[in-house]
Amino acid sequence: MSNGERVRVVSAGGAARAGIGFGSALAITISWSEHHSLFWAIVQGFMSWLYVIYYALTR
Repeated sequence: MSNGERVRVVSAGGAARAGIGFGSALAITISWSEHHSLFWAIVQGFMSWLYVIYYALTR
């Protein structure tokens, strides 16, 4: 780039870190379908994969 052109590199990895993860989204979905409670959906969303594994083992 000897003539002053700029190169912009965009990474898609940053977008995944900014949002919620797949485990959290799955835990929230399972929780809502089981309990219909926003409180429990939030709590179990924070616990994410632990709740997903618990749900799979107990069903």
